[in-house]
Amino acid sequence: MRRAPEQRRQGRIRAALLTWLGVPARLTDSEFVDALVGASSRSGVTVTHESMLQLSAVWACARLISETIATLPLVLYERAGSGRRAAPQHPLYSVLHSQPNVTTTAAVHWEATVAAMLLWGNARAEKLMVGPRVVGLRFLYPARLAPKRPGVWAYTERNGAAREIPEERIFKIPGFTLDGENGLSVVRYGAQVFGSAIAAEQAAGTTFKNGLLPTTYFKIERTLSPAQREEFRTSLKRISGALNAGESPLLEAGMDVGNVGIDPTDAQLLETRAFGVEEICRWFRVPPFMVGHAEKSTSWGTGIEQQVIGFLTFTLRPWLTRIEQAIAKDLLTPAERERYYAEFVVEGLLRADSNGRSAYYSTMVNNGLMTRDEVRRRENLEEQGGNAARLTVQGAMTLLDSIGGPPAQG
Repeated sequence: MRRAPEQRRQGRIRAALLTWLGVPARLTDSEFVDALVGASSRSGVTVTHESMLQLSAVWACARLISETIATLPLVLYERAGSGRRAAPQHPLYSVLHSQPNVTTTAAVHWEATVAAMLLWGNARAEKLMVGPRVVGLRFLYPARLAPKRPGVWAYTERNGAAREIPEERIFKIPGFTLDGENGLSVVRYGAQVFGSAIAAEQAAGTTFKNGLLPTTYFKIERTLSPAQREEFRTSLKRISGALNAGESPLLEAGMDVGNVGIDPTDAQLLETRAFGVEEICRWFRVPPFMVGHAEKSTSWGTGIEQQVIGFLTFTLRPWLTRIEQAIAKDLLTPAERERYYAEFVVEGLLRADSNGRSAYYSTMVNNGLMTRDEVRRRENLEEQGGNAARLTVQGAMTLLDSIGGPPAQG
């Protein structure tokens, strides 16, 4: 019942904002309003995108996923007769791979895009067009983007200037969705998880600010006058607190010190905060050890390569697929989809593992699946040409039926 006034207040703000924007107030329109109003939780904390990011676990999970994806090369490929090849001649190639617009690099653009999907549930960018062809993308910050009227969006620039963007110029990538169109609001659906974690952090901060004094008592053998009690309390406040933890009260006249009540550790404050980290990691599907939470071990194998493969398979792959398919749907024409497609080069995740990379290249070359020049190209080395561009296999390989028989005729 105590949350009802807060919910009514938020409802009035939502309705007022939506009325000001010129669209009817509907629950499905609340994605962008959550950035301004937030969502209440059972802990009594109002959750917003800003308060979420003040949690170190949210910050670490969002950075881990968005930065990892942003550093993977995104390549536009052309289907060839027996395989594929990169298509740098296509105008969209440099937009996806190198620079989506004159002021933004590809890494920064895709980092912001994935972060918006993680924290808002949807990522949107403006398609920069020359005639019917897409020649660039410009990321649209979710908190400054709102539906103005059917088929038109209102966007506020950083300098406060407002402009309208037609719906057909919006490139949208939804996150986890139930209706197949809009990603679910992370603030609204994660309010309980993030609100509890924020409340635990606030409780811990208050405890340390007060210097843990609520659990301490002072015992005196004689009765103090009211003036003496007030003088003692004033002196105690002056030297208490975490900032003055090095100062100690002077014990006089047989005064003794003891503890009473529940110690913060016994109250499971630390355990509650640790559980909050695990809950946040579960929300983002990130293994706790990857964000510095060492209390839990991983079951994704003991080698770094196995852990990277697990992270790629269960955490990154859904986001990569969403982006790749959205590019095919909205940035390529129906005719171009038959010939071109975009794909992240996930082999970049193995760059830091020289042993694993060497073993992979050796296997591919020795079995005739890659040439030495293809390996050199992946390692940013100059191609040698000649035999280095030809497929080879190990010379010791032979058919079992040939063993012990006469030598093959030249």
